[in-house]
Amino acid sequence: MSNVDPSEVFRAESQELLEQVEQGLLDLESKPGDSELIARVFRALHTLKGSGAMFGYTALAAFTHHCETAFDRVRKGEAPATPRLIAAVLAALDHMRALAERPDADAGNGEALLIDLRQAMEGDGPVAPHRPPFKTWRIRFSLPSDCLVNGTKPLSLLDELRSLGEAVVTAVTDGIPELPELVSNECHLAWQVVLTTDQPRSAIDDVFIFVIDDMALEVEEVITKTEPRERVDNGDKPPTVTGNVTSLDAYKDRDEPASAEKFETRMPMANDTVRVPASRLDELLDQVGELMIAQSRLKQVSAASSDMNLRSVAEEIERLASDLRDSMMFVRMVPISQLFGRFRRLIHDLARDTGKNIEFVTEGEGTELDKTVIERLADPLIHLIRNCADHGLELPADRKAAGKPEVGRILLSARQAGAEVVISVVDDGRGLNREKIRAKAESAGLVVPGAVLSDAECYQLIFKPGFSTAEKITNLSGRGVGMDVVKRTIEGLRGKIEVSSTPGSGSRMDLRIPLTLAIIDGLLVRVGGGRYVIPLSCVEECVELSREQDIRSTGRAFLTLRDKLVPFLRLREMFATASEPDIHQKIVVVSTGAERVGLVVDQILGHHQTVIKPMSCFHAGVEAFSGATILGDGSVALILDAIHLVAIGQQLEERQRAAI
Repeated sequence: MSNVDPSEVFRAESQELLEQVEQGLLDLESKPGDSELIARVFRALHTLKGSGAMFGYTALAAFTHHCETAFDRVRKGEAPATPRLIAAVLAALDHMRALAERPDADAGNGEALLIDLRQAMEGDGPVAPHRPPFKTWRIRFSLPSDCLVNGTKPLSLLDELRSLGEAVVTAVTDGIPELPELVSNECHLAWQVVLTTDQPRSAIDDVFIFVIDDMALEVEEVITKTEPRERVDNGDKPPTVTGNVTSLDAYKDRDEPASAEKFETRMPMANDTVRVPASRLDELLDQVGELMIAQSRLKQVSAASSDMNLRSVAEEIERLASDLRDSMMFVRMVPISQLFGRFRRLIHDLARDTGKNIEFVTEGEGTELDKTVIERLADPLIHLIRNCADHGLELPADRKAAGKPEVGRILLSARQAGAEVVISVVDDGRGLNREKIRAKAESAGLVVPGAVLSDAECYQLIFKPGFSTAEKITNLSGRGVGMDVVKRTIEGLRGKIEVSSTPGSGSRMDLRIPLTLAIIDGLLVRVGGGRYVIPLSCVEECVELSREQDIRSTGRAFLTLRDKLVPFLRLREMFATASEPDIHQKIVVVSTGAERVGLVVDQILGHHQTVIKPMSCFHAGVEAFSGATILGDGSVALILDAIHLVAIGQQLEERQRAAI
């Protein structure tokens, strides 16, 4: 017997339909007379209305009916697909998403949206900016007890809420323990905020966008009761929707009985896809990971046995487990177009809010990435794109004065590079101001005056907590909140951000992200009595370090490879290994882009298919390791974080240069 919730099925389908409508509307802006695009938008709206009515989402069905009616007129040639109509339906989509998520939700500003839609169809003068009415929200939130240790600033969140309107903040002290049990760096406060604002509910959610997964948040509207309106006859015009609709009569066509309403259905094709909950894929991946660990144990047992049949079976199991792993990885890989498509609407809204002309270009949308990685990349990319629009691109008049096209350009591209995907956010705006960044960093005490910084080191300062060079705070940026979280999120994916810029020509940010976070190919090495895994994707080569070379390089820590100096780290010293080093130590040269560093180990044990296990909460702050794995004999091997080790190597090299 199936335990699938029909509402969950509808919500998943409704999000796909709303995405189809949004993409179709954005395409119509450049091709307003395309009959196929118009028909596609109409069909998606018609299906959404019918499905909503069938699953009991009557408020959504009634509201969608008005947008469907508008595009039915466009489809029949009775009205044009004007920019004003497209903008009105785009604004209505956000309300539809809310009704699809919460069928019992209040209609909110649906009435005002329908007025805009009706005026867009009737052509009542120029488009007026919609000023939603003020609403009062009661917000209660609490953060995890370790939020202060992780760098989260509650005061910054409260300041952002205050910037949305009039706010009354009350601290809730119920959760504070007795004094003997109190830990100084733990947060036990909660907050209640009564906020009066003309901003939508989504603006409140955006304040907590980077901490929402780890916190408790309750938001409810404080509703002022009003007298019910009398129903009036609007003739042939669709009825105005206020609140939840409990009857299908509100959106029945006047010239067609309810029994004749036809809803579009989609017959499955022979090669159609099957929708599977993401949680089931995660469970399956976990089981594949456990199978890989068991296979590693079987391989170790067979290697110690003289039974050729056992060895043959072990080799066959290894081949099948490897194929299953590759198949599982392939199932979890999704095209990055699913992520890139979300930003077209963001660019549309940013162009309207900033008054800038923005051309949005995407490349490499067919590049595939693990679905878990894609989900975690959405928020950092939103922040980077907003910064490009607000800080990077100039106003049309300024671009024209600088000899540039009035239309600014933001490029979002993806490409695969080995076991990584490189996602680039590029704009052709004013570029990063190196002097301004440095001056701000010196005034904040982040840089010692007179210190020598390369361009790359200077640009990395923008990721420091609270750092901002904006002269004024806007709805998009300027508070110094976000870029540090962006970097932390990317590094949490075992990735890296590289920044480059040319003054007057624009800036570029490259995000280097591993293809998957679950199972990787690794190089198993031994340092003293401990075993460690180095991700194979960052390994360039392995060379031998004899005892004589080791003695000669004492205090120097450099290796000459093909006429180039490569700094190296003695892992024995970093990990405080007490035993004597092997006579013939090995150097594993790793790279993360343009940087290279050698890691001195005692022995290279060979290739290892690594199932990544997260570090415990006690060891999560140790930056030298990105996770752990279980070996065939049941022991644990730590996975080295090559990015942080390269950073350690750079710091060591700088200290040695300064000492010369």
